[in-house]
Amino acid sequence: MALFAVLATQAPAAGEGEEFRRRLPEGFAYTKNLVDKGVIRHSWVRVGAGGGLNIYDVDSHEELLAALYGNPVSPHLSFEVIPLAEAGSFDPAAYLLKWAEPFGDDSTGGRA
Repeated sequence: MALFAVLATQAPAAGEGEEFRRRLPEGFAYTKNLVDKGVIRHSWVRVGAGGGLNIYDVDSHEELLAALYGNPVSPHLSFEVIPLAEAGSFDPAAYLLKWAEPFGDDSTGGRA
């Protein structure tokens, strides 16, 4: 399982606005289907901006790409993909202790 936040922004090329608007209902249906299947955990529409933010739960980068570019409106979108980690899967305290160790005498500061 891999989690990704994907910010999708409307980006139709010049002269493609009508095509984008025509296919938009298909895009919403496609997204709802991914939500129903559990591929998208959360889905939001951006207020005051065209596009949305979805949290994808996929097994691979390839599965994410297939989900993104399978959307009928994907030719009219730009994507910003942000890899995520579950909060419980990372213990920052362990790193804080490591960073608090005094620096050694070598050029790496005691760290390899």
